[in-house]
Parts: sequence; structure tokens; C-alpha cells
Amino acid sequence: MTEFESGFFFFFFFFFCTSFFHASGSRSSKTFKPKKNLPEGSHQYELLKHAEATLGSGNLRQAVMLPEGEDLNEWIAVNTVDFFNQINMLYGTITEFCTESNCAVMSAGPRYEYHWADGTNIKKPIKCSAPKYIDYLMTWVQDQLDDETLFPSKIGVPFPKNFMSVAKTILKRLFRVYAHIYHQHFDSVIQLQEEAHLNTSFKHFIFFVQEFNLIDRRELAPLQDLIEKLGSKDR
Repeated sequence: MTEFESGFFFFFFFFFCTSFFHASGSRSSKTFKPKKNLPEGSHQYELLKHAEATLGSGNLRQAVMLPEGEDLNEWIAVNTVDFFNQINMLYGTITEFCTESNCAVMSAGPRYEYHWADGTNIKKPIKCSAPKYIDYLMTWVQDQLDDETLFPSKIGVPFPKNFMSVAKTILKRLFRVYAHIYHQHFDSVIQLQEEAHLNTSFKHFIFFVQEFNLIDRRELAPLQDLIEKLGSKDR
């Protein structure tokens, strides 16, 4: 079994165990959001199954490519939901280390600090702790994904004209959770033996946003060295 395959299968095994663990109430977390499920039997559900099957081949470059004949908006919607679930799970495993006292600001190393604003409830960016910021972020993303006018799940319902802009904002903000985990909690990730599936998830995410130019390069700066290292292994 290759390093990728090991990380990939461990990731989905761990996802199942963590989902059960949180659902059972053994460990509560305000930030851990319910898994967003695509309607079974829907075209988006079938696209997700296609993506999972392609991921299993170990070729991430191929896995992120738009399947022949498919709608770009729908492909981006399906993968955005999947990344929300992945990042939601990953952060949920380290919440006991990401506290108001340990992470008084939402940062990705000493050079990058994020302030929260959603443009509706909080219009002026506010400085807040990492757990508070990520709770705001995950709640906001979940609201976008649940909005049928933005992320229609029924066949034949068109995506809105601003869909791509919304998807880009979601993915840009989800990247910040990866950046915070890598910069502030990677020691805990290693301690929990989650390094393989964190790297697999992040590599998948980066290849996807690069394939469709969904995040500005400047936004990726906090993890640029890691991105180049992960990408060089596939050249």
C-alpha cells in the first residue's frame, strides 16, 4: 500500500469513527457542525461517488478534473460540500487544543491574522479568538450550503449568477482553517497520528482550487512552502 493509499483509507476510516464519536455525545464541540449530506440518488450524490472512486486510484491531479460532460458549477458545489465536511472533521479532532486562552487570535503564524466579518450580521471585521472565528466561519459556510438558491440540489434548478463568487469565498475561508491547524496545532496533529490524512485532505484541496483558479495566490501565502512541497512530489 502506498503512502497516499494509507493516508486515504485511514482518512475515511477516521472520518467514520469521528462522526460516530461526536454523534454519540462522548465529546462535545460547539464548532463541530453536523455533516452536510448530499441527497442520496441525486446527480450531485453520484458525482461525489465518482470523486471518491477516482480519489481511490491515488491520482489526485486526475481526481480534481471536471468529469467529461459535467457542469462546472455542479462539480465545484459537490467538492465544496465535501471539503466542508473534511475540514469540519479535522478541526473537530483538535478543538481541545484550540481554546480561547491558547489561541486568543485567529492566526496562521506570526505574519497572518484573520478578523471575522460576514457582511450581514457582522459587517465590520472583528478581532476574535481562533475557536470563535472558526465557529463563525463554519456556521456561515453551513448556512450557504443549506441555501437552495445558492447550492441547488434538485436537477434542473440553475445555479445563481453569483455562485462562483460565493464558492470562492467559502473555499478561501476554509483554507484559513487548514492554515491555522498547520501553523498552530501541527504538534497536536502529530501527537494524534493524524498527519497522513491532514496532508492528504489538504493536498486534495489545493489541487482542486488550483485546477479551477478558485483562491488567489496571495491568500495561499501562509502555506506556500508546504503547497510547493506537496506539488513537487507529483511533477
